[in-house]
Amino acid sequence: MENGAPAVEARRRAGRPPHPVLGPGRITKAALRLIARDGYKGLTMSALARLLNVAPSALYNHVSSKQDVLLLVEDHLMAGVDISGFEAGPWHQAVRGWAWSYRNVFARHTPLIPVIAVLPVTNAPQTVKMYEAVTAGFHAAGWPPDQIIDAIVALESFIFGSAFDVNAPAEIFNAGELAADAPLFTQAVASRASGSGSGPGGDERPVSPSDTAFGLGLEALIDGLWAQRALAPKARHP
Repeated sequence: MENGAPAVEARRRAGRPPHPVLGPGRITKAALRLIARDGYKGLTMSALARLLNVAPSALYNHVSSKQDVLLLVEDHLMAGVDISGFEAGPWHQAVRGWAWSYRNVFARHTPLIPVIAVLPVTNAPQTVKMYEAVTAGFHAAGWPPDQIIDAIVALESFIFGSAFDVNAPAEIFNAGELAADAPLFTQAVASRASGSGSGPGGDERPVSPSDTAFGLGLEALIDGLWAQRALAPKARHP
């Protein structure tokens, strides 16, 4: 039996490892699971290592800090935002598709919004790719270069806030016992519940209140920004 033991051990080493190979994709998925379960404050390197069932030293072989983990998460989320409309579509349509996609991605990961919203894009290739595509779309539409980033930030501020609204309680505007003190507000809330609004693309169909509000605000932003662009000096193209 002793002579057979080394052969058995050799066969074990040649097979699959007991756990999936650690890499950026697995670390990112685990980080998202951890944040969904425990919130952003629950994302620590030690907690992430435990969830991955690896020693902290093994984790540090792939990411040097929590900041690196956040960059992986940021890139993963931004890669899911649809930027295809900026390749050839009209500016209004491209911004509309991008914004709806952006909101929907972050509505599924609201604990990360306060972090991602202020996280530098440095060394996040998918994030930079997204911003480059959007910037190129603005540039092609004749936007002055000095106004492009401000317009994107204005849209993002609305998008992030609207992502929170997707998960708001259904009765968030229920005044309860104070309804008699706010009759106009109460009536407006009741009218909202029985109405319909615009979904992606502006089509009229019954949608959730958060979709209605987002569609209304987004169209106003798009039209308002376009009007501002028309008043600005024309961008000079090379």
